[in-house]
Amino acid sequence: MAFRSFTRSLERRTLPYGVSAGQWRFLRALWAEEGLTQRELSRRVGILEPAAVIAIEGLERAGFVRRERSSSDRRRIHVYLTPKARALEAELLPHIAEVNELAVRGMSEAKVAMLRTLLAQVTENLADDLSS
Repeated sequence: MAFRSFTRSLERRTLPYGVSAGQWRFLRALWAEEGLTQRELSRRVGILEPAAVIAIEGLERAGFVRRERSSSDRRRIHVYLTPKARALEAELLPHIAEVNELAVRGMSEAKVAMLRTLLAQVTENLADDLSS
């Protein structure tokens, strides 16, 4: 329920720029480190590789990324931001910060820290389940 509400709030701010919440997650990862392989990008975003490939193809069609085969290993495909996507970073980050602030409005710093700790534990528990 919280994820759905967060996503809706996020998309209210990103869709006017032509970016869905799912696309935002890929762009955020690439803004942090460009040139990731499709496999690494899928890991960082937290979705299965086949679904990531479909999402990356959508980003490519929208003009946000370009893909390039590795010259040393033709099986590896690297993903790079286009100038259009790079320009969006400065536009979108203030909106994303606003959503993050809304999500924890009324919580003390201690409660926000506790929330992050609890969510990290939930993530770790579920990751353990997926890897076993």
